[in-house]
Amino acid sequence: MTELLSIILAAGEGTRMRSSTPKVLHPVGGLPIIGHVTRAARDAGSSRIALVTGPRHAAIRQAVTAMQPDVVHFEQAEAKGTGHAAAMARELFTDAEGYIAVVYGDHPRLRGENFRVVLDRLDAGLDVAILGFEPKDPTGYGRFITDGETLLAIREHKDASEEERRIRLCNACILAFRAEVFRDLIDRIENDNVQSEYYITDLVGLANKAGKKVGFGIAPEDDVMGVNDRSQLARAEGLFQDVRREDFMKAGVTLKDPKSVWFSYDTEIAQDVTIEPNVVFGPGVKIESGAVIHAFSHIEGAHVGSNASVGPFARLRPGANLGADVKVGNFVEIKQAEIGAGAKISHLSYIGDASIGAEVNIGAGVITVNYDGYNKQRTIVGDNAFIGSNSALVAPVTVGEGALVGSGSVITEDVEADALALGRGRQINKPGRAKAIFAEAQAKKLSKKGL
Repeated sequence: MTELLSIILAAGEGTRMRSSTPKVLHPVGGLPIIGHVTRAARDAGSSRIALVTGPRHAAIRQAVTAMQPDVVHFEQAEAKGTGHAAAMARELFTDAEGYIAVVYGDHPRLRGENFRVVLDRLDAGLDVAILGFEPKDPTGYGRFITDGETLLAIREHKDASEEERRIRLCNACILAFRAEVFRDLIDRIENDNVQSEYYITDLVGLANKAGKKVGFGIAPEDDVMGVNDRSQLARAEGLFQDVRREDFMKAGVTLKDPKSVWFSYDTEIAQDVTIEPNVVFGPGVKIESGAVIHAFSHIEGAHVGSNASVGPFARLRPGANLGADVKVGNFVEIKQAEIGAGAKISHLSYIGDASIGAEVNIGAGVITVNYDGYNKQRTIVGDNAFIGSNSALVAPVTVGEGALVGSGSVITEDVEADALALGRGRQINKPGRAKAIFAEAQAKKLSKKGL
């Protein structure tokens, strides 16, 4: 494959988002917009990626480095347009071979195959190939000025004549060049336009003047939609979710009410899983075959084993690892815990920082007391143990295999295998005392009212 350098432009301020968070860090499907773009560039075969950001965009650089450590960062200190921004990556394109793609960083629906549309045109002999699309409303987009298969120029909307604004074919978000052509033309861009900016799209006209072969490819509108405000962000999220839902159903996953289930970019679900309405999957979830996720459950950073049952109204937080045939019932929260095969945590419990063995029964209202105000401690429960309802296991503590913890116990010491543990006060009954207490309370209430 021909070497590909992708230069991603993300120096804009995104003021229309009305947010202290940079535009390209807003998530779609649990992944920042810029993460979708870098993944698409990588999927297209980019051996090197340059990211151009503004001087106040340290958060973007940090986020991208966490996702793609080998991305090289450049700063556009002054906002002088897209052509000026692309030139900031000179350190990389000076010795680049093969192809260079310049990509706008605010397109969360972008995929590697969208790159291939224009890269294939370069493979076929073009010197420059620009990705275009035909939007329902072309307002605001640069228009393609064409002569048959040749792209003569891209006219920005603000600079276009009324006749040119009637053109339906518009600039999308990827401009691809042979490396030597890009290198030769990038410094020839001028700023004689309404905005007094250096437009990267002016390279099309410059390439034509230099006698280069310039063409274009077409992408579906939904693939190349940009995000500039919250409304577009919501639309991008909706499109993302629709595609994920269809993909999972085609792969053998049952969605009882597809529109009410929300996935992340990295959700993994095996065939024959059933998902009931109003379930949300955060990042980092894997569900094995045969599992059932009941309604109104929220799962993030968790693994659910085969034939397990989760919910309704369950919450699995990062680090929850459920084995095969586990049952997690309503209003149960689990985090940083290993739950062994066949274990049951049926209702109203919190299990955190724990290892729960196979076939363990956790009664209603059981909690692991894992935090002392400064540090987290771990609870270990052996195979086949039974923890009675409304018990508190105060970590660090171990309950051995086959042990029984009586209901209402507070367990602060280890319990040996097969032992019965009781950690509660002895019950005392006082005949008639309840009646006297109620009478005293009623008299006190009446005296306050002056009766």
